[in-house]
Amino acid sequence: MFDFAGFLHNLSVWLIPALLAITLHEAAHGYVANALGDPTARLAGRLSLNPIRHVDPVGTLFLPGLMLMLGSGFFFGWAKAVPVDMRYLKSPRRGMAIIAAAGPVMNLAMATAAAGLLHFVDSLPTVAGQWAEQNLVNAVKFNILLALFNLLPIPPLDGGRVAVGVLPMFLARPLARLENIGMLIVMGLAFIVPMVSAQAGYPLNPLGWVLQGPLRTVAGAIQTLTGW
Repeated sequence: MFDFAGFLHNLSVWLIPALLAITLHEAAHGYVANALGDPTARLAGRLSLNPIRHVDPVGTLFLPGLMLMLGSGFFFGWAKAVPVDMRYLKSPRRGMAIIAAAGPVMNLAMATAAAGLLHFVDSLPTVAGQWAEQNLVNAVKFNILLALFNLLPIPPLDGGRVAVGVLPMFLARPLARLENIGMLIVMGLAFIVPMVSAQAGYPLNPLGWVLQGPLRTVAGAIQTLTGW
């Protein structure tokens, strides 16, 4: 039987962290692009910290909500991509790498801020404090995961675009060609491989293996930095 009350509680402590993490990640791309001379995001009305400007109905709301409802241990989502026109950039490859890195940097900054705010939850009334603590802990977890996931060196993920921007051309060109199929590769590694391998009796979780160590390292560094 579906636990509707439990779902509503989980939604209340995950909605704000996930919404802010996904949408402000995109906003960071736009702000950095504008600073580097590309006004495309600003002219499109996407230079905003208002999450509503960046919400994608499927990637920001439906898919994370479905994963939450199904009790998935892995959360995945996206916002509307901020438009970037590299023709405005003085150094297109370098500029695109910096713009791409801005999203994960924003997520790590948000994770650190959320961890720091945990020191203040005891000043709230008990019930409100417990709810705020769950939101902040989830914000730390989700932002770290989103940052590291996006840093995977597979275009069109941010890490792939950073790699294309900094690698020698003989390596950057073949990597850049993955732009159109990169998300299929990522989705396959994240969902199809674990599902098929589990059905076959040999469970494989390649993304989990890759991200597990960095997740622990980054979480530990933020915990040390903030005293959380």
